[in-house]
Amino acid sequence: MTEILVQPDGAIATVVFNRPERRNAISLAMWQELARITEGLAKDESVRAVVYRGAGTKAFAAGADISEFQDNRKDRASAIRYNEQTDAAYKAIRGCPKPTVAMVYGFCMGGAMAIAMACDLRFAAEGAKFGIPAAKLNIIYPADAVAQLVALVGPAYAKDILYSARAVDAAEALAIGFIQRLLPKDDLERATYEYLRTVAANAPMSVRGSKVMIQSILEGLTETHRTRLRQLALEVFESEDYKEGTRAFLEKRPPRFQGR
Repeated sequence: MTEILVQPDGAIATVVFNRPERRNAISLAMWQELARITEGLAKDESVRAVVYRGAGTKAFAAGADISEFQDNRKDRASAIRYNEQTDAAYKAIRGCPKPTVAMVYGFCMGGAMAIAMACDLRFAAEGAKFGIPAAKLNIIYPADAVAQLVALVGPAYAKDILYSARAVDAAEALAIGFIQRLLPKDDLERATYEYLRTVAANAPMSVRGSKVMIQSILEGLTETHRTRLRQLALEVFESEDYKEGTRAFLEKRPPRFQGR
């Protein structure tokens, strides 16, 4: 059975963690494949948005497959190799220039929560649960993932989640800003794809520029960032999509953007 599926649907691609018998727990091979798949989607000009989800509705993913740890994460050397693979997957998702959404049913724990945090947005079904059980395994969570958690929920809630290793229910996750949409289970898929179809219909260069802009602000607006952002903002005025957007507005019709 293929453990990660890619399901294209027009301009939206869905990446599915496909181990429902293990609550979609992510094996080392899956971490490696996740980075490769995401990098490929980032370069695919036909893709304008990416959804990450688990097979079925019981779990987004239960996290890394802990049954592998005795072989693949048994000491310092093997942990370094393992962490290189997980870091590559997180970095690929964070660095994807397309809008990314984690669509969460059920459990989203440990490494799966880091995947969700690496996405731009998190939409969840009622009954979803989130948690980082690192403190129950004597693991210190990666710095980049902790930084994202702090950015999303603030330092006090980040400490609470990491110190206690408790499960956070969907209502609390919405209240603290970890997720952006909370929907009935039967509505989540429809609402997620409706939202992304709206995003995919907008100008790709503008959406991509907004993503770069926000990330630059989070990193701190250095002069290097400011120079790059000014260049991006000016480049769009020479694009076909800028001309199309203007024409469509004046002609009172929906624009047809090509991403160039």
